[in-house]
Amino acid sequence: MTRAGIVTVVGRPNAGKSTLLNKLVGEKLAITSPKPQSTRKRIVGILSRDDAQLVIHDTPGLLHPRYALHRAMRSEALAALDDADVIAYLVDGSRGPVEPLHEVAHLDTPPRAPVVTVVNKADLLTADARDALTRANPDAVFVSATTGEGMQALEVRLIALLPESPFLYDSEDVSTQHLRFFVEELVRETALEQLEDEVPYSIACEVEEFREDRDPMYIRVVVFVERESQKHIVIGRDGERIRVIGTEARRKIENLVGARVYLDLWVKVLDNWRRNERSLKRFGFVIPEEPSP
Repeated sequence: MTRAGIVTVVGRPNAGKSTLLNKLVGEKLAITSPKPQSTRKRIVGILSRDDAQLVIHDTPGLLHPRYALHRAMRSEALAALDDADVIAYLVDGSRGPVEPLHEVAHLDTPPRAPVVTVVNKADLLTADARDALTRANPDAVFVSATTGEGMQALEVRLIALLPESPFLYDSEDVSTQHLRFFVEELVRETALEQLEDEVPYSIACEVEEFREDRDPMYIRVVVFVERESQKHIVIGRDGERIRVIGTEARRKIENLVGARVYLDLWVKVLDNWRRNERSLKRFGFVIPEEPSP
């Protein structure tokens, strides 16, 4: 008998969902950043054991949408909840009491799939704080997505709740997404690391050309921003900042593909793209309809 199914990881922004996915799968699939809202789309990681396969969906943080991109991110998270066989509700233990998932997600009713409350950042908790959270949430699993504490216990709990099923993917697969997606994400992650203030949230990346038959592999990525002033910031004086972004991103991409890479970065302005539905659809976002008044 084998078990297999979708494990959807949800929670507020900056709870550590992407770090948890990477730790469970053992590969860097999702970008990580101390800046909130770094995950914009669902990211799929596959963890296969001898008798079980977890198809783990990392999701954008649950937030109150302020513009079209936020609506698309929330819609993606809610769709992943609907798809789940098991839900791992990740909370930042250092932030105090655990709120019910249906309240955080503003759901009319609790989700249909079983929910495992996962208290992250356990390594940062005092003994008293951990005891208080344990008393209030006796079924919670305490983990540290950074150090790996509690990961085996979490894996066992999730597998026990999966339905009996043959594997959904080849046991050697680690994700369902294309290499281009991960290249775009690594460039964006590097921009998040190198840029301050609001500029990182205005950045989107798109692979324009990908030639695997060359040595070094040639990849051209366009970094989109929303205003001309942001373009100047990303490029930097005499192109210094974009060169740093390119150098650091290239190293990450080479580690991913296992080959030499020539990374060609361009910066372009796409006016107000986060609020423009046509632009968002270009980047692969699904925009839900506005609720009727």
